[in-house]
Amino acid sequence: MKPYLKYKDSSVEGIGEIPEHWEVQRGKYVYKEVKEKSEDGSETLLSVSEYYGVSPRREVIEEGDWLTRADSLVGYKICKRNDLIINIMLAWKRGLGVTFWDGIVSPSYSVFRCISDNYDPTYLHYLLRTDFYIAEFKRNSTGIIDSRLRLYPEEFLRINIISPTKSEQQAIANYLDRKTRQIDTLIDKTQKLIDLLKEQRTAIINQAVTKGLNPNVKMKDSGIEWLGKIPEHWEVKRLKYIANVQFSNVDKKSYENEEDVFLCNYLDVYNNEFINSKIGFMKATALPREIEKFSIKYGDVLATKDSETPDDIANAALVTEDFNNVLCGYHLTHIRPDRRFLLGEYLFRLFCAKKFNDQFVVSANGITRYGLSTHSFNSSYISLPPINEQNQIAEYLDKIAKEIDISIENHIKSIKLLQEYRTALISEAVTGKIDVREEVSV
Repeated sequence: MKPYLKYKDSSVEGIGEIPEHWEVQRGKYVYKEVKEKSEDGSETLLSVSEYYGVSPRREVIEEGDWLTRADSLVGYKICKRNDLIINIMLAWKRGLGVTFWDGIVSPSYSVFRCISDNYDPTYLHYLLRTDFYIAEFKRNSTGIIDSRLRLYPEEFLRINIISPTKSEQQAIANYLDRKTRQIDTLIDKTQKLIDLLKEQRTAIINQAVTKGLNPNVKMKDSGIEWLGKIPEHWEVKRLKYIANVQFSNVDKKSYENEEDVFLCNYLDVYNNEFINSKIGFMKATALPREIEKFSIKYGDVLATKDSETPDDIANAALVTEDFNNVLCGYHLTHIRPDRRFLLGEYLFRLFCAKKFNDQFVVSANGITRYGLSTHSFNSSYISLPPINEQNQIAEYLDKIAKEIDISIENHIKSIKLLQEYRTALISEAVTGKIDVREEVSV
């Protein structure tokens, strides 16, 4: 896409040149702060998100959005369509946006309204959420650490705002609306492909560890409701009869009278399927008896034993190497299969199977945090093929999972590239590095 014909120095560090006929104005010549407050709190409550900008609170579905509605919304700040809303505590983290709804926002937010109709609100929304302006908001915020930063209204109104003509602002906004919609559609389709691949991965694992690899094998009733029918030559046993299960009590603290060790911790297991030397284990200390009891070795399976939700529990990882001085850490279950009857490689894939894992969802106890007992693990039922078949299933699933994971990773990279392109395109358009006026009319 071609640039403008003539440029000039914007005099704004980090922006560089802008089209010759564009202007740069202080925020106070673009916006004024408004402080009108709700008298009855009946207006639509709006939420400001770093991801989406401003949305009605009921439409914001965002992980970690646990804020509760105040008993009374009287005194909340009123905002009108096209106003700029800034969460002054999170401006440095993109916690701002132009609202396209009338409503009310938290009294701790700042509300700004354009002082004239020479500005297109959508253009300003794109502009003020670019990386350059986020960096400017951080630089002009008051505070020592990020969590304490505040962008006060007077500081925002001192910041330089790039101002094309009104018609160009509208052309840029229309162009970016169209292009970002196309990009977002591609991202959404790619994400759906990722979700389908994950579902396929789970379905293949479920089938293999409960029905085996031979579709023509004779089946029998397992006697376990959730398991249903299994191959005729398979057994069903409780885990306690074919593995040693123990909860680790080795915490992250270090003591002078203990020996230096490395710990495999909760997040090491939660974030990885395989425990190997690529993981940067933390340093800690332990007593000799703890080292003897909780040292991990090839074929062990480690599983999380608590979580904030019951459906995110008993996540497992397979130890794929023999380690020297690496211990299973606190909040984890250390499972050592008796390899005469059960392979850790097969047991790990069982933990990946939803049918098997649902046993732990049901037995998890708690209110704000859920946990499993050793009994939950010991009493879990294992669909148990012969050792040679366990090995075949594990090898097959390793191959299939790797193929699907590579495909998923490629799709994730595609999404990242699309997001980077989206960000760059917005930045170039709103700062005049590209001329989109003819593109809008195409």
